[in-house]
Amino acid sequence: MLAAHGVQTELVAFKTAGDKRVDQPLREIGAKGLFTHELEAALAQGKVDCCVHSLKDLATDSPAGLTIAAVLEREDPRDVLVVNESIAAESLDDLPRGSRVGTSSLRRRAQLRAARPDLDVVDLRGNVPTRVRKVDEGQVHAAILAAAGLRRLDAHGRISAWLDAPEWLPAPGQGAIAVQARDDDARVLGMLVRLHHGPTGMAVTAERAFLAALEGGCQVPIGALVMSDASGLVLYGLIAEVDGRRVLRGSIPVDPADPAASGAALAADLLRRGAAEILAGLRGLEAVPAPQPE
Repeated sequence: MLAAHGVQTELVAFKTAGDKRVDQPLREIGAKGLFTHELEAALAQGKVDCCVHSLKDLATDSPAGLTIAAVLEREDPRDVLVVNESIAAESLDDLPRGSRVGTSSLRRRAQLRAARPDLDVVDLRGNVPTRVRKVDEGQVHAAILAAAGLRRLDAHGRISAWLDAPEWLPAPGQGAIAVQARDDDARVLGMLVRLHHGPTGMAVTAERAFLAALEGGCQVPIGALVMSDASGLVLYGLIAEVDGRRVLRGSIPVDPADPAASGAALAADLLRRGAAEILAGLRGLEAVPAPQPE
C-alpha cells in the first residue's frame, strides 16, 4: 500500500514474547503487549519508522510517544470453526459430545462453554498453520480461529463453519490491521494517514472504547463488534465468566460523531447490569460500584 504511494520500505521482522512462549496459555503469561512490546520498543527508540499489528493485540492505551496512525480496511472479523476431516460436522451444533476443541482465547472458551458445555475445551497455541496442523493430526477434533488469519494465508478453504455475529462475538478490533508510529514524526504520519480506512476506524474505535471502559485484556472474556442494520451502525458487546455460566450481552447505536462515547456507554450499561460482579470474580476482588446514570 505504501509502494502504491511511491514510498520505498524495508520490512523488519520481530519475534515477540507471545511468539516464543507457545508452551503456556496466554492467560498464564498475563502481561500486556505479548505480541507488541518488542516492536513498540524498537519504534520508540527510532530503530523502525512504523509498526504493523493486529489491532486486537494492541492495548487500548498507547505507550507514551506512540500513536495508531492508520487502521486498514477490515478483513472479515468473524471467528470460524476448523474441523478434523474425520468429524462429520458442518456447524458448532454438529460436533459430537465430548469433542476436543482448541483455543487459546478466554473469550472463545467462555462462549463455547455457554453454547456447548458438553465439549472438551483445551488450550491450543501456535501460529495459524500450527493450529490447523494440530487439528489435522487429531490432537484436537476442532479449533476456533479468526477468519481473517485464514483468509490472509489463503487458507479459507479450511473453514468448516462460520460463527456468526451477534450471537458469537469476536475480539474488539478483530480483523483490522493497525499501523503505529511516533506521535511527533510528521513525515511518517503524513504517509500513513493516506492508508487509513474511515469506516473501519469508526467501528474499531467504538469496540475498543467498550473494551477500555471494562478494563479488559487477555484475562477477561470480552467480545465486541460494530454491525450495520437498517437504522445504521450498532455496537454489540458481551462480557462473560470463563466457564460460560454467565454471559452478559448488550447493544447500542453508534454515534458516528463520537463512536468512543457509544462504546463507553455500552460498557456502563453492562456494568450496571452485572459486569462489575463478573469482573470482580475474574480478578478475585470485591465488586466495584457500577456507574450510575446521570
